[in-house]
Amino acid sequence: MPETILGELSEAKLFDLIKPFLSDEKTGLLRIKGDEYGEIFLETGVIVHAKTSNSFGEEAFMNIMSWQRGKVTFEPDVPTREKTILIPTETLLLNWWHKKQEWEKIRNLVPSPNAVFRIPLQSNSEEKSIKGDQWNVLALANGTRTVLEIAKTLGWDEFKTSKVIYQLVEAGLLERMEGPKTVKKIVREDFFRVVERELNNIVGPIASILIDNKLSEFGEMKDSFPEERWLSFVEALGEEVPDGVRRKEFIKAVMEIKLGGK
Repeated sequence: MPETILGELSEAKLFDLIKPFLSDEKTGLLRIKGDEYGEIFLETGVIVHAKTSNSFGEEAFMNIMSWQRGKVTFEPDVPTREKTILIPTETLLLNWWHKKQEWEKIRNLVPSPNAVFRIPLQSNSEEKSIKGDQWNVLALANGTRTVLEIAKTLGWDEFKTSKVIYQLVEAGLLERMEGPKTVKKIVREDFFRVVERELNNIVGPIASILIDNKLSEFGEMKDSFPEERWLSFVEALGEEVPDGVRRKEFIKAVMEIKLGGK
């Protein structure tokens, strides 16, 4: 059978495009073609192999899942002799989700690849231990270079560069150049624990991944999610539950707890 075009990563999340092939236990080849090229092989709904131009296995899968641009296609019943991913698919997806969680934490201080950082004019005189990678970034963070420009100069990827910058900002050795922030009312600390618990009762361990993916679609983070958007978020998350009755049960359960203040 010919390959089918699934969508563009600029308009849809790759996880959303892959998910039906996992649940339907499909066999075949997912191709992602854009600025970079990657392949993900499935065998009866299990991810068994992934590769890019410079990586393979779990590393390649993580790289592909972070791409923001490219056309995604699926060609059914394409076999592969290579088996570079040996862990269960659920474990692989959870590992990817944990990396996304780390990204979410980093984005609190490094919100964009176009953000610019500099050494503070008034820094703490306390002696600090600085690692080699951190020295490399400090030497380039001059208040004009963006995160991506620093990454390109060092030959690193965006994740590694942002992580080191995050560490330096936390240590008080770098600061972001930015304008004033506006204050907004955010949801209670236990809101997402409630949402995940109720969704987990219906869809199982994949609930945390669905929540994180939906947060990305909303362009929000858990610790700063605006109160005014909680209902639209829950309703949008409910669309991930295929059974209409159970979808309504999920939304109703969250609403009762949220509005009841339990």
